[in-house]
Amino acid sequence: MRKYGRIAVLTGGGDCPGINAVIRAVAKKAILQHGLEVIGIEDGYEGAILNHYRKLQFKDVSGIITQGGTILGTSNIANPYRYALKKNGILEFKDVSKETISNIGKLEIDCLVCIGGDGTLSIANDLYKDGVPIIGIPKTIDNDLRGTDITFGFDSAVTIATEGIDRLHSTAQSHHRVMVVEVMGRNAGWIALHAGVAGGGDIILIPEIPYNLDVIIERVRERSLSGKRFSIIVISEGARSINGKTVIQKIVKESLDPVRYGGVGFVLGTQIEELTGIETRTVVLGHLQRGGTPTPFDRVLATRLGTRAVEMILNEHFGSMVGIQKNELVEVPLAEVVGGQRTVSPDDPLISAAREVGTSFGDKV
Repeated sequence: MRKYGRIAVLTGGGDCPGINAVIRAVAKKAILQHGLEVIGIEDGYEGAILNHYRKLQFKDVSGIITQGGTILGTSNIANPYRYALKKNGILEFKDVSKETISNIGKLEIDCLVCIGGDGTLSIANDLYKDGVPIIGIPKTIDNDLRGTDITFGFDSAVTIATEGIDRLHSTAQSHHRVMVVEVMGRNAGWIALHAGVAGGGDIILIPEIPYNLDVIIERVRERSLSGKRFSIIVISEGARSINGKTVIQKIVKESLDPVRYGGVGFVLGTQIEELTGIETRTVVLGHLQRGGTPTPFDRVLATRLGTRAVEMILNEHFGSMVGIQKNELVEVPLAEVVGGQRTVSPDDPLISAAREVGTSFGDKV
C-alpha cells in the first residue's frame, strides 16, 4: 500500500435513501483511519464537467446517516461523453470528456468514488478506461445492477411501497374496489415482486412476465364471486401485456436513460373497470419510493459498501465496484457490471413461493 492524500466522491443518477450513509462511511473512514482529504463533487458528473466541488470536513458527514437524498446533489442528465447543450434553442450533444478528465486531474486526487446505478457506472467505466482511477458503489432502488445481489436503496423503496399497499387494503375492502398500485423499477420487476409479496398483492405484474388481460379479469371476477369483494394489483411501471407495449410517459433526450415509464396502472385500471364493472382505482407511488429516511438494512449495507470502497482505494483495486454476493462483500470489474441489467428470472424462487400461496402473475389461471 502506498500513501494516499486525497480522494473525491460523486453521486449520480436518481436519488435514493442511503446515499448519505455511503458518503458518510467513505468520508469518515478516509479521514479518521487514513488522514485523507475528501472532495465532494456536486451534482454528479455535472460538477466534474463544470468544476463544482467542495472539501468535505468531518462535520459535514456527521449525523447524516438517517438523512435521505444526497448532500452532494445529483444529476441523471450530465454525461461527459454526451453532454447536452442548447444552441439557439436546439438541443445538441458534445463530447466534453477530455475537459472533464482534465478537471479531475487538476484536483490531484488518487481516486474518484462514483456512487450510482448502471448509467453512472457506465460513465465511470469509460472514465477508468481513459485513465481516471475509479471505484464504484452500487446505488439504485431498482436493484437491477449486475455484480451484486442487492443495491442500497432497494430495501427502503420496497418498505415504502409495502406500507402503501398495506394502507390501500383497508380502503379497497371498505369500498369493494380493485386497487392498482404502480411502483417503480424500469425494466426490472424487483420492487413490484418484493413489495407485492410482502403486501399480500393478489396479482403482481412485472416486466419479465408479460400479462394476459383475460387472466387478470378472470381472477378479479373469481375473487368477487367467491365473496372476496376487493383485489390488490401491484404493477411495475415497465410491465406490459402480451399484446401491448410498455407505457411511456415521456422521453428526456438529454438523459442517460431517456425513457420515462409511467401510466400503465391507469391503463390497466380503466380496462378492468370497463370489463368487470367493478370500481377500480389506481395509485402511482412514484417518487415517494425515492424519498425519506433509509431503512436500518440500507444504512448497514451502505456502511459496509462505503468502508470497503476505501480499502479498495488503498489497495489500488481501481476499475472495480464493491458489491454483495451471498452476504459477502465482493469486488467486481466495472466492465462486468455495465454489461446489461439484472432482471428478475421467471424461475426466481420468490415467484414460485408467491404462486404457491395463490398469487397470480397474470400469465396463467
